[in-house]
Amino acid sequence: MPTRARERLVQTAEDLFYAEGIRAVGVERLLEVSGVGRASFYRHFASKDDLVETVLTERDQQWRQALAEGVAARGDHPLAVFDFLAERFARADYRGCAFINAMAEVGDADAAVYRLARAHKGAVTEYLAGLLEKAGHASSATLAKQLMLLIDGALVTALRERSAEPALRAKAVAEALLG
Repeated sequence: MPTRARERLVQTAEDLFYAEGIRAVGVERLLEVSGVGRASFYRHFASKDDLVETVLTERDQQWRQALAEGVAARGDHPLAVFDFLAERFARADYRGCAFINAMAEVGDADAAVYRLARAHKGAVTEYLAGLLEKAGHASSATLAKQLMLLIDGALVTALRERSAEPALRAKAVAEALLG
């Protein structure tokens, strides 16, 4: 079934790209692990780059939905973002931010993958601005950019430290900022 093959390719690619890196995983490995044939791969994707773009686009939607649901479950307060992140950082399979990782791997700011990652960060920043505005904070756009800086720092630091603690430290800074 073509749809199942596409789903297997996307899921396999997401898992492997996140665990090992985009450049480290070739088409042969994707085919082997997914169990999908070469012809089927090319029926669904023009190239590996096309698959990478699909993976990041879907991950963006899933991650932002999980963030919104996680924050809503914690009372829709802007600081709840950091509690959501702490939970993610505590997972054994946490390998950093897939979007920061992709930007670092690609390096070319004009590449489609880089633009997708930048758009993801922009969408998260807009979400933060909405939370801040709803919570009654003036200058919500500026504050959202400042919180995004804290979030990105926490994402990278959590990978380095292998701990949820960076989310809690970033939350303390954010709390002082929103004071």
